[in-house]
Amino acid sequence: MDKMLNAAEKIYGKYRWDRYDLLVLPPSFPFGGMENPRLTFVTPTVLAKDRSLTSLIAHELAHSWSGNLVTNATWNDFWLNEGFTVYFERRIMEELYGKDYADMLQVLGYQDLTNTINDIGAESEDTRLKLDLEGRDPDEGLTDIAYEKGNFFLRHIENTVGREKFDAFVNNYFNTFAFQSTNTDKFLDFLRAELIKGDAELAEKINIEGWVYTPGLPQGVKVPTSTRFAKVEEAFQSWKNGKPAAQLSIKDWSSHEWLHFIRMLPEQMSQQQMAEVDKAFNFTNSGNSEVLAAWFIHAIRNNYTTADKAMDTFLTNVGRRKFLVPIYKALVATPEGKKKALAIYAKARPNYHAVSTVTLDEMLK
Repeated sequence: MDKMLNAAEKIYGKYRWDRYDLLVLPPSFPFGGMENPRLTFVTPTVLAKDRSLTSLIAHELAHSWSGNLVTNATWNDFWLNEGFTVYFERRIMEELYGKDYADMLQVLGYQDLTNTINDIGAESEDTRLKLDLEGRDPDEGLTDIAYEKGNFFLRHIENTVGREKFDAFVNNYFNTFAFQSTNTDKFLDFLRAELIKGDAELAEKINIEGWVYTPGLPQGVKVPTSTRFAKVEEAFQSWKNGKPAAQLSIKDWSSHEWLHFIRMLPEQMSQQQMAEVDKAFNFTNSGNSEVLAAWFIHAIRNNYTTADKAMDTFLTNVGRRKFLVPIYKALVATPEGKKKALAIYAKARPNYHAVSTVTLDEMLK
């Protein structure tokens, strides 16, 4: 954490809150983290025994600037908190572990963003950065649009004007609006005044209208790539072409590489294929919550009952909504799965936070 704080200060100036502490909350905590000034509340699912999920800590620390120092005035402007924070989080991770590492996070984030846009619908107004939540539950705006589309908009600006210029602008933004609330209009006015400065060609390249007020993603978005993931893709292709899973070159893979590998697995797999990769990589008994949650989706789709006990344990001991919703959603897709889901939910529900049960009650009727 000291290294993260030093990296953050190097990029965007002095930490203004005196102390930074972490409190690991009980398993029922429904979020990854909550960035209270000076004291971040964090999920126990961040504990993976190998520090592989610490980008979450970088994220909550980054909120000490974007979210706590400068705060969105309304939930319609939520992207100002989360988009900036995802962007800053990955800059911290790049500073600590190098560009190759940060690139993996960008690719996974882009996958999450495109999945969210497909789920919501590319023409939906809820895929704009500036939302309209009038008369609705603000929770409906807590999607990857604010986080990842916001991040990729800021990366787009950085790529357009250069990192040095963009960092100077962001520092200026944080200092100008320190300890204040702001909104999308104020931020965009500041962007036009301090960075675009009447340059029509630059304004066209940055494309505020396309990013902030238009659904979906603008044309020509730079899709992130990862050299480390390219090696994962090679290994996956080898397996697909018949090489035994146990013989794949997987030395020193991080949880991000494993997650990328699992996301590439075919939706339909034979019991033999499921058992082979599970035996080779021990997915069912992983101590990593991200890997487990992704694996359980495949286990459900392919009726791989070997994972049932581990999934039952996971769902009764983890309350983080990010993991619960996709797993229960996959279960209720079939009558047999729904029976399983209801049986687990009856046991697990008393231990879940209301934020999770409101969503799951509706899903499970």
